[in-house]
Amino acid sequence: MTNIKFYGGVGEIGGNKIQVEGRESSFFFDFGLAFKRANDFLAEFLQPRKSNGILDFVTLGLLPCIKGIYREDYLKHSGLSYESEPAVDGVLISHSHVDHVAYIHHLREDIPIYLSNQSFLILKALEDTGVTSFSEYTCLKKSFHLVPKKRGDGHTRSKDKVDRDIRILKPYDEYYIGEFKVKSVPVDHSLPGASAYIVDNDDDTIVYSGDLRFHGRHPELTNKFTEIACKSQPTIMLSEGTRINRTNNITEADIERKAVEEVSKSQGLVLVNYPLRDLDRLITFYNVAQKTDRKLVVSLKQAYILNLFQGQEYPDIDDVIIYKPRRGWGLIDDKSYACVEDEWLCTSDIDPLQIHRDYKKWERDFLDADNIINYRDLQEEPGEYLFRCDFFELKELIDIKPADAVYIKSSTEPFDDQMQINEDKVKNWLDLFGIHYVDKGFHASGHANGQEILEMIRKVNPDKIYPIHTEHPEEFDVLQDDGIDVIYPKKSKNIEI
Repeated sequence: MTNIKFYGGVGEIGGNKIQVEGRESSFFFDFGLAFKRANDFLAEFLQPRKSNGILDFVTLGLLPCIKGIYREDYLKHSGLSYESEPAVDGVLISHSHVDHVAYIHHLREDIPIYLSNQSFLILKALEDTGVTSFSEYTCLKKSFHLVPKKRGDGHTRSKDKVDRDIRILKPYDEYYIGEFKVKSVPVDHSLPGASAYIVDNDDDTIVYSGDLRFHGRHPELTNKFTEIACKSQPTIMLSEGTRINRTNNITEADIERKAVEEVSKSQGLVLVNYPLRDLDRLITFYNVAQKTDRKLVVSLKQAYILNLFQGQEYPDIDDVIIYKPRRGWGLIDDKSYACVEDEWLCTSDIDPLQIHRDYKKWERDFLDADNIINYRDLQEEPGEYLFRCDFFELKELIDIKPADAVYIKSSTEPFDDQMQINEDKVKNWLDLFGIHYVDKGFHASGHANGQEILEMIRKVNPDKIYPIHTEHPEEFDVLQDDGIDVIYPKKSKNIEI
């Protein structure tokens, strides 16, 4: 008999941590961050302490108490026992949004992580460019370890890294996790590499939707998943319901058409805020820039991601412009000075290696590119550019000092108090510089609407449906009329570690 335990994704959007137990094997679907729970307790400068291992997370209800799944260094540092063997046989990652992957950081390195190659690349980007204390997704840095000094007596803190057991799944191929046969099926979502899963053993066939939509650039993927899931004759389906109570859709084509109209009216700089890892949205605004005789300007982080995805369907790194912000000493143009042997020299007379020291190692590969610009270029020719500017880049406006500028918001509406606070801050920045704010009709959700979700489930026709990743599970009740048993999942009880 297959047993399913829900440690997240119940009555909430995100936070999926769902354990499937068979007769001899078990695994997790995703291991993500629950936004609402985290926002109830945490803020930008109020975060769990690494010094307390997993205990801050457990106390706040962000991580479940489960024996045998957490990393040795965090457990033993906190005086907790560490099992010799992992308690689960793997984690199946549907996609690399943090509400599905963030807490991989806390897992022991010998638990296999199964995911698509594109999801792996996104995880690598999160790990390499992130600034948080908890982003060890593809490798684990041993914490609280002292090793002998290479020279002299005594010890120093270890810098050793251990690779996680990462296993890349090819679409539609079959793999085994113990007694479970696993098939990864691509679906369309708002970042590359999203997958649903079909898993079966002798007792059940389980379909896990992950996050998906039918109105993105590749609806054929989600349609094919629906067909394959139907043919599998599932006994159980776990379906997301983020927008189960919504009926509308905005497509990338809608955004592109409307953005071209808006950008065409502007003579000054156009700023746009869209999600960093939504490469479909990047394509949309790359097309907008092309159609309005502008160049799309991306951040160093997005340039890094694009570089990882070279040779795929996205613009080449040389087809966009890369923005170089001022860092550290701010040595970026001939109006910046530093003292060299009692003489104040401008940037052009200073060793470039000293300038590069202001930037992180991963950023330095882009600093000398032919297609890199700074705030001066945006000042001098504002009508030439479409500048991606998110919340954390608003400070660049102080240098750019844009006139007659337009700001297009192409991201989700605030869905919690902190997001609303940040939204108000964005408007304060825009008001300060007299920037025209446009925000209606420029975001396509990564999730299917209610009608599409229900129709998908009817086609798949499982015996039982568990609504997850939704605040409105009651909207699934209409499926009872189709002979599908709707079961509201409940959060599983914790086990003492």
